[in-house]
Amino acid sequence: MVKIVWTERAVQDLDDIAQFIAKDSERYAQEVTRSLFESTGLIESHPKAGRIVPEYNLVYLRELIRGSYRIVYRIVDKHRIDILTVHHSARQLNIRRISRKKK
Repeated sequence: MVKIVWTERAVQDLDDIAQFIAKDSERYAQEVTRSLFESTGLIESHPKAGRIVPEYNLVYLRELIRGSYRIVYRIVDKHRIDILTVHHSARQLNIRRISRKKK
């Protein structure tokens, strides 16, 4: 099984999403962020389950679409995947947001 590593950027994205949704509903904010976090379990056993990010067309840069959000991840090697960002699909994806590596 592959190890999933959440980058600081991706964790901050989840926190930002939760804070925004919580303005209207704390309960729904918790549900959405839990669902986004747990949905990455799929790629632990199936790393290539997500589609290639169309803006960049790189085989190692993939995304899971969950509702209005794109969970962008990088396949580092056969043992590790980095979750790079959780991004609202209405916004343009910026390579700078996803190119920062967690060390």
